[in-house]
Amino acid sequence: MDTDTLRRLEEKALRIRTLTIDAIGYLGVGHIGGSLSIVEVLTILYYKYMNVDPNDMKKKDRDQLVLSKGHAGPTLYSVLADKGFFPEEWLHTLNQGGTRLPSHADMYLTPGIDMTAGSLGQGLSAGIGKALAGRLDGIESTVYVIMGDGENNEGQVWEAALSASHYGLSNIIAFTDYNKMQIDGYTQDIMDLDDLGAKWTGFGWKVLRVDGHDFAALDRAIRKAKAEECRPTMIILDTVKGKGAHFAEAKLSNHNMPFDYETAKEAIRRLEAKMKEKWAAEDADREKGD
Repeated sequence: MDTDTLRRLEEKALRIRTLTIDAIGYLGVGHIGGSLSIVEVLTILYYKYMNVDPNDMKKKDRDQLVLSKGHAGPTLYSVLADKGFFPEEWLHTLNQGGTRLPSHADMYLTPGIDMTAGSLGQGLSAGIGKALAGRLDGIESTVYVIMGDGENNEGQVWEAALSASHYGLSNIIAFTDYNKMQIDGYTQDIMDLDDLGAKWTGFGWKVLRVDGHDFAALDRAIRKAKAEECRPTMIILDTVKGKGAHFAEAKLSNHNMPFDYETAKEAIRRLEAKMKEKWAAEDADREKGD
């Protein structure tokens, strides 16, 4: 990945992360942890890979995304607002009465949402249905599914995994947000996933594992997944729950956390300052190299 593309994605991720913190902080409570751990994967998908158009939301050949961990909807809403699917002002209506942005993603309320989610374990099955439909219609498109690591406890996930492999659905690429936490504690304590990659390999999937906050690593993995012609791909993302919010990062309490708007604004200030410092240092190093 070239330097300009990397910087563009980092700048966009900063915007998406700050919009998400702001929206949840404005409400005063929400799923900050699992929302912030998937900022980078949503950013690279929507700003580099996915064929979507806010002016033609239902075009048949569009790529589709199933956010199976639907409680991370606030980050997806931030992306969709930034891309023009709906006004950014909607973000301050998050999970309030009459909103079109509920706590969990809903395809009947929110423009740009491809699948309603909330009951964990069901999203991969829906994604498989979309992938099969695309194959039957002769459409060249990709279905992306983002799942939680705790969600891998669900039996339906593994039925779906077997099905996708059986039908050779190379047009489906799934991600597991492996932040090692779920609502009741650490995943290894609630239901130990052990070698998650080996499990997906055993079910016939191509498996890749990367740092879920590293754009270059994400880019390489997605390119490898898109080049696969015979089977579905699972990309396991090692992530930090609550990434980028100083008050929530890596804390078990961040699954659905209350915090006030001042805390949100302070987190945004710290985050922006940290990224500007990082970019300034990188620019100085490049100038020395020139």
